[in-house]
Amino acid sequence: MKKFFKYLLTIIVSFVVLSCLTVVFYKFVPPPITPLMVLRLFDGAEGIDKTWCSYDEISSHLFRACIASEDARFLSHEGIDWKAVKQAKRYNELHKNKRLHGASTITMQTAKNVFLWHGRNFIRKGLEAYFTVLIETVWGKKRILEVYANVVEWGNGVYGVEAASQKYFNKSASKLSKREAALLAAVLPNPRKYSPSHPSNYILKRANNIQARMNSIALPKD
Repeated sequence: MKKFFKYLLTIIVSFVVLSCLTVVFYKFVPPPITPLMVLRLFDGAEGIDKTWCSYDEISSHLFRACIASEDARFLSHEGIDWKAVKQAKRYNELHKNKRLHGASTITMQTAKNVFLWHGRNFIRKGLEAYFTVLIETVWGKKRILEVYANVVEWGNGVYGVEAASQKYFNKSASKLSKREAALLAAVLPNPRKYSPSHPSNYILKRANNIQARMNSIALPKD
């Protein structure tokens, strides 16, 4: 039994050290690939289309649109939006036969996209919370937005805003208009189903709502 716990402790310590070193490394170096990108290749994705852009090379409209769409309190929470968690829990309890509401922040999505796999089991959710706290502490808000915009899935084999901007609008991410940014953000709940360049009525409605909120969204300074 002592050997078992010693072995288990070694695994835990090794994981913590390796994960911390990786997070620190990714604070300065772009993640070359993510688990989701690899898994999508086995799920019929047509390769991996991605091009890294620095924060300053991405239109500020895109960041505002993503915050307006995915995480309105991005600047005020520390990775986990506990207010949104309570609201989602209350909604799901009252509407048990409807689609579940989540409370995933941009930080949580970034942690999931860069380090983990998609799923809803307790182990993955626990790891997501761990990496969420870690990247909030080490990266800061500006780096989180930069990484998020560069690794998020925007279509079949399309990752990051530069690849998405070129594919859907034939322009660089720095040239995205407010409307184009809103359309990109509008498809994020299901980017493999919806298209920013050929939006359905549902996506048009979402984009309108996002665009209306963008002017009130502040961006991080760190």
